[in-house]
Parts: sequence; structure tokens; C-alpha cells
Amino acid sequence: MTKRWISEEHLKSLPADMTRRALGGAASTAAPRKAPSKAAGRSAQVPPPVVAEKPAPTAKQRMQAKGRLPKGVMNATETKYAAHLDELKLAGDVLWWRFEPVKLLLAPLTTLTPDFMLMLADGAIELHDVKGAKAIYEDDAKVKMKVAAKDYPFVFRVVFPKAKKDGGGWLIEVVGG
Repeated sequence: MTKRWISEEHLKSLPADMTRRALGGAASTAAPRKAPSKAAGRSAQVPPPVVAEKPAPTAKQRMQAKGRLPKGVMNATETKYAAHLDELKLAGDVLWWRFEPVKLLLAPLTTLTPDFMLMLADGAIELHDVKGAKAIYEDDAKVKMKVAAKDYPFVFRVVFPKAKKDGGGWLIEVVGG
């Protein structure tokens, strides 16, 4: 039981418009609550509750609704790209690849963790960042990739899946080159 800061007599002496119920809160404990009759509907003294409508979520909010996956866990697009890299490895075009093996320091408190590091058949090292679509490739990610391409001696690429209607596969773009 909670301690009251006001006595029951003082609570009953308050004007009707100062009670919790009149202000839109829970029913007051000072008077017993009566069940509303079905014919009468809402009482004229009690205003209907105000329900604020939430705006529809934006595309970005819908995309981010699931949150981030734990470090080292691939999302669906990255998993499909890893399968593509395995095919390239079997074909001899890629010698080696790893998922999120490095974290690059771009500035104090600013890092970039590319999704994939791979070694091509000619020995070149490339860092690939997989995005779900061009539309969700954020400006801050673009800037980070450009800074990394300028500061580090690797080839940086951004990878997008192609739509099935366009033949599927992957659209791979060089960053800063």
C-alpha cells in the first residue's frame, strides 16, 4: 500500500475538476466507480481519452526496425554474397576471403569495418562493403569509404544485389578510384 500525501477528507473537498479522473488519469480512489450503462454510453463529464496517432514509419525506420546484428554475424544479403565469393574461390578468381576481419581507424572515434576482405588470384587485397540497395547507402557510409580509400592501400568496393528482373547477380562499384 502506498503512502498518501493527502488525507481522504481533503481529497473529497477538492473541486471535481482537480481529481485525477477529471484530468484524464486513472479513476479516483475517493469515490467508488460505477459500471456505465450500455444505453447511456460515455458520461458527459468524462471526456474521451486523447490518443495521439503515430506517424507512419519511414523506409529507413522500417529497414532499421530489426536493429543491428551481433558482431561477426552476417545478414541475408551478406550471406548470399559470401556464397558468391565461394563460387569465385572455386573458379580460381578469389584465393581467400574473410568476413569483417579488420577495423580501420579513419579518425579519432571513427572507424570502418568493411564486410569482406578478399585476396584475388593476382594477390591484390580488396575490401568489399555489401549494401542491401543503392537507396539505403547512407551519406556517412559513402564518406567513410572514400576516406578509407584515400588513406589505405587497398581497393575498396561497394556491392549491391541486382534485382531478379535485371538478371540477378551483383553490382560492384569501385570507391574513390
